[in-house]
Amino acid sequence: MVRKTYGLVALAILAAVTGCGGGGGPGASAPSSAAASAPAGTPSPAPSGQAAAPGVAGWAKWGLTPLPAAPAAPADKPIKLTRTGPVPVFSEVPTHDKVVFVTIDDGAEKDPRFVEMLTDLKVPVSMFLTRDIVKDDYGYFKPLQALGNHIHNHTADHPVMSKLSPDRQKSEVCDTQAALTQQYGTAPLLFRPPYGDGANTPAVNSAVQQCGPRAIVLWRESMQIHDMQYQATDKKLKPGDIILAHFRGPKDLKGETMTAMFGELLSRIQEQGFSVARLEDYIQPPTG
Repeated sequence: MVRKTYGLVALAILAAVTGCGGGGGPGASAPSSAAASAPAGTPSPAPSGQAAAPGVAGWAKWGLTPLPAAPAAPADKPIKLTRTGPVPVFSEVPTHDKVVFVTIDDGAEKDPRFVEMLTDLKVPVSMFLTRDIVKDDYGYFKPLQALGNHIHNHTADHPVMSKLSPDRQKSEVCDTQAALTQQYGTAPLLFRPPYGDGANTPAVNSAVQQCGPRAIVLWRESMQIHDMQYQATDKKLKPGDIILAHFRGPKDLKGETMTAMFGELLSRIQEQGFSVARLEDYIQPPTG
């Protein structure tokens, strides 16, 4: 696993707290009792002798209850991006739809079971990849991209952006933009600074403007192995919230697998009656 070591104790504490920033639908068949008692994200046999509704068997395989279906993507996108000028910074999407958006950062853990899981569940995610963390296996993320999941920019080597000169900040964004465009055939539309650091500074905004992404994306909640950390004091999801998770495995998740962590994330979303929508479906890219 490729990891970057950070020397600042404060940042280590921040990372520990915030990661990089740090019921089924009507008519759905319930999972088998074995699946219902299994830890979230643990594969279990699909119910036998039953005619499962489309997709239900895939959820039961992982011991999960299907999320409500996301509504159709809005024709009038609530976030509209432009080709020039300062880029917007947002951590939520203005919408009345009871949806949240899942983003996954870095790329250190490359668990083939997670590709299998997303293939079964068809839950959309947005990936913010760090070049030096993923360059040993760019190919791992291509099947996830083929499922319709977009790849975005998360710097070259995961620095604290505000500690860098303007030229270094630009290099972090531009070099990653070029590498990810070459590897995945599409230029990243969005950028996320590590730890959320510098997101609202002119230097970071200028670097993003010059290098190609058209928005800076932060988050409202972050997934912490079994539970979510909330910024809102009521500790509840809100329509349009962006959730942060990471490509991480047992070494960083206290023995848990990435699939178990992701299953716990989906369970927290399901408990509050939300569906997961595709973030990019609510964003209007620059036109003209």
